[in-house]
Amino acid sequence: MRSLFPEFEHCSEPVIPRHRFLIRLAHGGAIALALIAVSLLIGVAGYHVFEGLSWIDAFLNAAMLLGGMGPVNAPASFGGKLFAGLYALYCGLVVIVVAGVILAPVAHRILHRFHVESRNR
Repeated sequence: MRSLFPEFEHCSEPVIPRHRFLIRLAHGGAIALALIAVSLLIGVAGYHVFEGLSWIDAFLNAAMLLGGMGPVNAPASFGGKLFAGLYALYCGLVVIVVAGVILAPVAHRILHRFHVESRNR
């Protein structure tokens, strides 16, 4: 069974060809997009339920928080304030995870090339 996350080659193995690297990069991008979509859905549902915002306003607030800009409508209810605070913390972590998922193949390839080149000298 294949893993959800790509497996990186061992340091004793050669660097993978460019087309396989691009597939690995696209795979990471797909995982990142899925994580962003799920996070956006959680935010939209939360703002709709806890604050009673319309779907489009809930989407706007969730997208602004997920994008790092902050909410447009200040929450008024206790539940809405609690949700907004927890969702903001979650969004900060999502940004870090998404950056890691996207940049991990690039960082691995660079470090792997350095390792291979130093071994060949």
